[in-house]
Amino acid sequence: MYDSFASQLAGLDLSGFSITPAPFNEADFPCEDAMAHTLGAVWSDLFALFSDTALEADAEDIAWGFVNLFHRAASRKSTQVDRASDEIRALLASADGSEVHSSNLEEQTLRAQSAEASMQLFEQMREVAAALYRDETGSSWKPVSGSRARHSKTMTSAVIDARDFLRMRKERRQAAHSPEGTPVVFAGGRNSFESEADAKTYAGNIWATLDKVREVVPDLFLVHGGDGKGADRLAASWAERHEVQQLTFGLERRLGARAGFKRNEQMLGLSPRYVVAFPGNGVTERLVIEAKKQRITVVDRRGPLGSSPASTA
Repeated sequence: MYDSFASQLAGLDLSGFSITPAPFNEADFPCEDAMAHTLGAVWSDLFALFSDTALEADAEDIAWGFVNLFHRAASRKSTQVDRASDEIRALLASADGSEVHSSNLEEQTLRAQSAEASMQLFEQMREVAAALYRDETGSSWKPVSGSRARHSKTMTSAVIDARDFLRMRKERRQAAHSPEGTPVVFAGGRNSFESEADAKTYAGNIWATLDKVREVVPDLFLVHGGDGKGADRLAASWAERHEVQQLTFGLERRLGARAGFKRNEQMLGLSPRYVVAFPGNGVTERLVIEAKKQRITVVDRRGPLGSSPASTA
């Protein structure tokens, strides 16, 4: 005769039995090689489908969305970690030394650690997909809003105390959003070219200039406006390929015409080692003027196709 699951449980002695999240370890997650091979294969098959078809023009949008899948998954996990962290703080504040309280604290800490490990893996997957996007489109992938932070290059499965977890969580969040090294400001506008050869020359001059700056400042991180087109896009692509950290200052639209000049103040406020300037608008010109006033070295490439003005004078 069929017995329901509930009736079967009713006949069992479950006293002292509790359900808690299972401990996790590295074996619970995909390895880096598996991620790289699988995502590479999916990418190759997916975009081969669009090649030489009426959908080819939409491939870049689909490619962006593919990377964004993992970015959103990492963001959701980050939110779970934040919520679990709040629960841990509340439990620590109400500690009464009881076995129930200790068990709840241990369970919540384990959940937070598991969510953080998952978040870091999704971030790794996003970085693999972002590299595929860069190779496919020639551009650095960036989200619609917010930062593309990476909290850790490697996953940790260490079991730690609740207080240590909160401290490490805070430090990781700060490190993920705070580049280390020497700031170098890059500025340039959107340009049109008479030929594809001119466009390639311009892009090559940006990359060659940044290569030379990096020889002098090996620990540089690149500061720019984050524009998805024009010079910023080329500089971001260079940084992506060379694994150079980037700090972007978007325009504060509420400031209207002053937004660009406010951004100049913010970028120069970092006391950069160099300001690298390519052809742009009046905001770029003002950035160069203010940098020279502050005795910041300007690498001036505002000549034709991003050449040095001195060489064309």
